[in-house]
Amino acid sequence: MGVLQRFEQRLEQLVTGAFARVFRSAVQPVEIAAALQREVDNSAQILSRDRRLAPNTFTVELAATDHDRLSPYGGTLASELTELLRKHAAEQHYVFAGPLTIEFSRSDDMSTGRFRVRSAALAKVTPVDGQSMTETAVGRAPLLLELNGMRHPLEPPGLVVGRGTEADLRINDPGVSRRHVEFRVVPTDDSVSVSVLDLGSTNGTTLNGHRIQQATLSDGDRIQIGNTKIVLRSPKAGR
Repeated sequence: MGVLQRFEQRLEQLVTGAFARVFRSAVQPVEIAAALQREVDNSAQILSRDRRLAPNTFTVELAATDHDRLSPYGGTLASELTELLRKHAAEQHYVFAGPLTIEFSRSDDMSTGRFRVRSAALAKVTPVDGQSMTETAVGRAPLLLELNGMRHPLEPPGLVVGRGTEADLRINDPGVSRRHVEFRVVPTDDSVSVSVLDLGSTNGTTLNGHRIQQATLSDGDRIQIGNTKIVLRSPKAGR
């Protein structure tokens, strides 16, 4: 029995009464399940001969009518779909960089019965000190690093970003080395100067799309390591 068939049988055991009537809408859960599996398969990136990185965050965009019917039961459906994707990933030797999440959103440009799946591979980010992402720390920092929807303060003398425990900012991204890059921050007369240095990483570092070994940074510069994008922000620049 295939994964989708098992998913459909399990869902049938959960669907009763009003829940069952909801799923008579044009969009069926098994259609969403199949689309999510295709999205994972089409987006998986090769890490090694037997490991591939799969997206771990998914948004299912639905027409207003379908979204209104499904939204009261979105939590239950998301849980079942998440379990389905975990099993599919295990069978296909996929790995996830961070927590697996599925959410449903309303899209005004979709007609009833149609839907769209968007995905991204977002690694879990963990500051070593556990406190540096507080609003107070972010608010007083001269510079910020934005990555995967989070803001991290960047202060002198700087910090090391990587996958290992010795990094100041840990990113659970298989494409990131244990000590991947160092952001160096040096105070000047009226501001700070910031640069980035690749620490001999396996997959390299790019700045605004160009591979670099070391470079001076400005507000808005985009650094990519592995599958993770980091943006340098200067709060004072917008004042």
